[in-house]
Amino acid sequence: MSLITNCKNNQAETTSEIKLVTAEEMQTILDVEDAQLIDVRTPEEFEEGHILNAQNIDFSSPTFDEEVNKLDKSRPVILYCRSGGRSAKCAEKMKEAGFKKIYDLEGGISKWQHSDKIRIEAKS
Repeated sequence: MSLITNCKNNQAETTSEIKLVTAEEMQTILDVEDAQLIDVRTPEEFEEGHILNAQNIDFSSPTFDEEVNKLDKSRPVILYCRSGGRSAKCAEKMKEAGFKKIYDLEGGISKWQHSDKIRIEAKS
């Protein structure tokens, strides 16, 4: 009997990965991993309501790349926008920038608000 090992398992940890996650999966990630939660909507959208403990980095801002580079690339990142379009584009940019583990909230905050995982914070 012989044992075959696969060296590719070690390589997988050094490459970037983007995973689309549901609201339920995102809640688990927030509870278990030391993830950075990033809202990529505009500051105005963010002020109307955002997921608790999220940091706002506007995807359409001219300082977007600069702000993203201040984040820890070795820590997981969870991205969300209104419905999933901007966060998907942002995930690709972050992958190119060298982030190791990127989660993208499927359906954005719109889907999150309709789940039982609501942790929305709004400015009054």
